[in-house]
Amino acid sequence: MEDLARISFFLLLLSISSLLSVAGLEFHVGGPRGWVVPAAVDDPEYYNRWAMRERFHVGDSLYFKYKNDSVAVVDREAYGECSAADPLVLFDNGNTTFRFDRYGFFYFISGASGHCEAGQRLIVRVMVHPATSGASGSPAPAPVTGGSSNSGTGSGSGSGSVPAKSDSPRPIREGLGMLIETLLAVLLLV
Repeated sequence: MEDLARISFFLLLLSISSLLSVAGLEFHVGGPRGWVVPAAVDDPEYYNRWAMRERFHVGDSLYFKYKNDSVAVVDREAYGECSAADPLVLFDNGNTTFRFDRYGFFYFISGASGHCEAGQRLIVRVMVHPATSGASGSPAPAPVTGGSSNSGTGSGSGSGSVPAKSDSPRPIREGLGMLIETLLAVLLLV
């Protein structure tokens, strides 16, 4: 009977661990202020500093909340030029969720005139998951060029209701993962 309980506990922890590693996290761009021109004119790297503090993975998503603005997913050249003339994807409904479907770099700018130049732009690096990094040495595929709102890499949604989540949820998930791994190790030793 004790062995059955131990096996059941082991399977439960394994299931929870699998769910934690697969579920993507949602990051709110700009926190409670949302996707706006940075408050300080001297702070054109506001969004990029925020992104450098986070770890993004395939399956995670960015949530953009904005008014009288837009979010353009662009290539590196358009990002450098602050040009939303031919975006890969353009969202303009005020509530956008963009899900990362590959690793590599993603470039976001405001489509409103002058906003990108004022610092409303963001580069996100989506990390290679350790389990997949050894499987393929090839880099992320190049972004698809084109300009309709339904084309491009990643996946976006303009649907309104998005549950509120922490701006930095990854430490909680990583802590739970370490706790589960420790419990599994203890269980295996018993």
